Amino acid sequence: MENPTPDAPRGSGPGPEQALEETMSTAIGEDFDADRWRARFRLDGKVAVVTGASSGLGVAIALGMAAAGADVAIGARRVDRLQETRKAVERLGRRCIAVPTDVTVIEDCTRLVESAVNEFGRVDILVNNAGIGGEYHQATEDPPEHFRHVVDVNLFGSYWMAQAAGRVMQPGSAVVNISSVLAVTTAKVPAAGYSAAKAGILGLTRDLAAQWGRKGIRVNAIMPGVFPTEATAHYSPNYKRKLIDARIPLGRIGDPEEIASTAVFLASDAAAYITGVAVAVDGGVLLL
Repeated sequence: MENPTPDAPRGSGPGPEQALEETMSTAIGEDFDADRWRARFRLDGKVAVVTGASSGLGVAIALGMAAAGADVAIGARRVDRLQETRKAVERLGRRCIAVPTDVTVIEDCTRLVESAVNEFGRVDILVNNAGIGGEYHQATEDPPEHFRHVVDVNLFGSYWMAQAAGRVMQPGSAVVNISSVLAVTTAKVPAAGYSAAKAGILGLTRDLAAQWGRKGIRVNAIMPGVFPTEATAHYSPNYKRKLIDARIPLGRIGDPEEIASTAVFLASDAAAYITGVAVAVDGGVLLL
């Protein structure tokens, strides 16, 4: 049977595969700009809003944003500790404002975002870190007001903040929601409200990513494993050791800076084509 596509005449030059190889071999690395590459991981000229920045992961995230070059607006309920975070950010050479914020109050969320715009002229990054662990109650004994409060802070608060920020964000902006590995697994403790709220964060992340993608706003989530926070401060050394041996393949509890560095990455242009995902920063908890 004849080939319906005749071969190229002899001596007519390289075929398409050879031409492509030659083009690639001459182009590789020629247009690579190392300074531009490094800049993708920086936040210079950007403004970040970080909630829950009075302790733990929130402090680390605020400092990480500042170290990467961003000016920072921080919010939390405990004003005295919030001011300590502000001073720490300013020691890194960045501007910072501290705004008393209860994320369950919509007006507080709006005020935090508006304060950032008034002070810095814009909001490029929102990190929804504010949250509470709640108490351990068996489902049949969990007081309704407790369940509502845990969901109110962790889930509703993230939505109110996203609404406020989404109204002023421009293309190239990013939202980073802090969820938890307990959104997709269990620690075998009764924490229905917390697990439900953090699972809701994942759904919220996907929905907002789909809604705001055409606006050029990316929305992602981080699922921390076990980190030193106020919620884990009461763990005894013996309990920590048992927890590590049973659930954490990397053999240690996480460092808050490992959450901060992930948040900075997701907020930066290095993650410009990443949206709607949840990144587990858990030492391998979800492997087991």
